[in-house]
Amino acid sequence: MKQVYLILAVLMLLCLMPMPYGYFQLVRFVAMVVFGLMAYQYYMSQKAIASVVFGVLAVLFQPIYKIALGRAMWNVVDVLVAVLLIGLFVLEKRLEKKTTVGYQQLPPHDQVKLENNEIEFKLAGKLSPKELVYVASEEDKALTELFEKRPEVLEGWGQMIGFHIVYLPLLMKRLKDKRVLQYRAPHLSDADLDDVAVGNDFMLQYLENPADRKKIKQGFIRTEDIHRGSDGKDRATNRFYPLSSTSGEPLADQLHRIGKQISVEKARYDRYLESKNQSYEEWGDANDNEPPSELGFGSQSDEESTDDLMEEVRERIAKLRQRGIAEYLLEQLIHPDSRLSRMVITKDWRIVLPDYNEMEIKMEPLVKAVYLLFLHHPEGIMFKHLPDCREELTAIYLKLKPSGLNDKALQSIEDVTNPLLNSINEKCARIRGAFVGKFDNHMAKHYYIDGRRGEAKKIALDRSLVIWE
Repeated sequence: MKQVYLILAVLMLLCLMPMPYGYFQLVRFVAMVVFGLMAYQYYMSQKAIASVVFGVLAVLFQPIYKIALGRAMWNVVDVLVAVLLIGLFVLEKRLEKKTTVGYQQLPPHDQVKLENNEIEFKLAGKLSPKELVYVASEEDKALTELFEKRPEVLEGWGQMIGFHIVYLPLLMKRLKDKRVLQYRAPHLSDADLDDVAVGNDFMLQYLENPADRKKIKQGFIRTEDIHRGSDGKDRATNRFYPLSSTSGEPLADQLHRIGKQISVEKARYDRYLESKNQSYEEWGDANDNEPPSELGFGSQSDEESTDDLMEEVRERIAKLRQRGIAEYLLEQLIHPDSRLSRMVITKDWRIVLPDYNEMEIKMEPLVKAVYLLFLHHPEGIMFKHLPDCREELTAIYLKLKPSGLNDKALQSIEDVTNPLLNSINEKCARIRGAFVGKFDNHMAKHYYIDGRRGEAKKIALDRSLVIWE
């Protein structure tokens, strides 16, 4: 947009000269479009005053309903607007020069002497080998303002060095937009979601040695190694890279130096792993192409395919990973609690979870009939005993299909109650997909049918939470 500012400023100044009437119409139209776009951009950047100013200018210059100010007054307006645009051009040019990072990947040099920047974290605080998370135990207002108003500075630098840069406060705002919070915490209302916030000190709670917090004022952390501690528990060795707006070193130089240091460290660690015949990728993102664990169904996971039932969940996780957000980091940010909703079976046989913002779980009639059958049996049903439940299932299905059951429906009931066929596994998988497609498996597992091989399959939900209207 910077070049557009200058072009429009020149067009405004040319209005001071005797020009054809069509020229003034063209300037009005161009100004309306440009100022409208600027108002929108400032609005999205949460700069309310600038958004209002350029919104007013877009209305002032629109050529549809002309505002008559007189030639003299229009000349004054044209000059003032031209000066404003030129000022914006200069301001953004200076800001760009101040924040632009010119970085070229440098080959590692073994001779480079690096300071010991290793910090032990509990395993819950590990990061992906391809992520850098900004952390701070104390606020650097200049850095905070820069990263929140110009996130492209970090994103562009991360792309150049091959890393995803995660700035947690901004990440939380993006997660709200993607409705991920609602998926992991379905009990939260819109007002509750507005209060969810994560600070830049979030990851520091996982420090193995709390005294290390003093070493981390502002900077990035990166996981290099996972190892077993003396207590038998896994630990993550993270490396810390300090960053500061008051160090006297330009930000671009600091980022350049950090990128070079990471390059050297990775090369050394790669050779260390090669000497042990290990792969740098053995841990971390090795399972990126595998489906989420929710896609399996208890003891039946090897007998069925549920890929087509869980597309919504898979797409959500894929979107997160496209933004550089690994699933484990999401686990740390948004802990799904065990707050279970009541389940209401309405008079018209809808399944509603009122404590999850009136969420409705939708199923096909026969799938819902199977679910209601198991809901009537808190003790569970062994699949080999399903033939004994055929009449009960038929009665339930008739309530969902009061018009009657045709031969095809009766055959489907016979198939689903035949333990030698896979129909019951498929129906249970669809039931699980109906719940996990709506909210996190941590809570959904209480609602769908599950059980170990050879044991009765049942719905774990406490029946005191089930309401039949």
